[in-house]
Amino acid sequence: MPDYYPFDPNPRKPHTLPPPKSCDSQFHLLGPSEKYPPRPGAAYVMPSATWEAALKMHKTLGIERGIIVQPTTYGADHSVTLDGLAALGPNYKACANAAVLKEGDDAYLAKLHAAGVRGARFTRQGLGLGFSADEFARAVGRVKELGWYVKVQPEPAGIAGNAAMFEGLDIPVLVDHMGRADPTAGADEPNRVKLVELLRRGNFWVMLSLAEKLSKAGPPWEDVIPLARALIETAPERVVWGSDWPHPISTKQPPNEADLLELLYRIAPDAATLHKILVDNPARFFGFDK
Repeated sequence: MPDYYPFDPNPRKPHTLPPPKSCDSQFHLLGPSEKYPPRPGAAYVMPSATWEAALKMHKTLGIERGIIVQPTTYGADHSVTLDGLAALGPNYKACANAAVLKEGDDAYLAKLHAAGVRGARFTRQGLGLGFSADEFARAVGRVKELGWYVKVQPEPAGIAGNAAMFEGLDIPVLVDHMGRADPTAGADEPNRVKLVELLRRGNFWVMLSLAEKLSKAGPPWEDVIPLARALIETAPERVVWGSDWPHPISTKQPPNEADLLELLYRIAPDAATLHKILVDNPARFFGFDK
């Protein structure tokens, strides 16, 4: 298992605090391997990325709500996510790894739902948790029965490479990481074209995240702003933001989360749009106000 750079353990306050009830729509929890054994073939471990460290980061940033996204490290064993939900309380919900739709029984899925899980993330094939066509159809059926959403991690080359699997769905679908579009390639870049097409369907959402890895220019990632703004203009009511803490599989030192939040401040064209992205949209999508 290769070594990757850890998250910044010293989050700083942003120059301006976000609006009350702001939501980090994607962060991961991990923990000590003796308590949470990694699955065989796991791409990474990060024992210091505990719920305590995540809560410290959110409190420093002024983030009051969050979505725990089950890491691929543990596959269908959601012990770390369940423990995190129990510790963090009602301002936090979670997204399962879709592997549990193959491997978990109805009782386990019901346990996840009762704890606050409301979606299932289909991760990229290279992480070893792929689905055949039949397995995918069965998994989506279980998502519908539970009333969950589908979350899509784009392939490394972008969402155009795995969109065919998801674009026919008629349930809420959240596409991670701005579809991994190339921010410097302009409006005709295939991943951006596909993502804009999906957003116009009405049931697709997009998460503004991973700017630090998508950027070709490096900090402060100004080259990502036009792409993010184009997505906001396409579907302002269906855009959310995620830190992606603790930044798994980072081959460079991950940024301080305040830098990423301040990038969002530069992306959002006005305060009303920022409020939609951080508060209104995630409250509606994840069901915080129900």
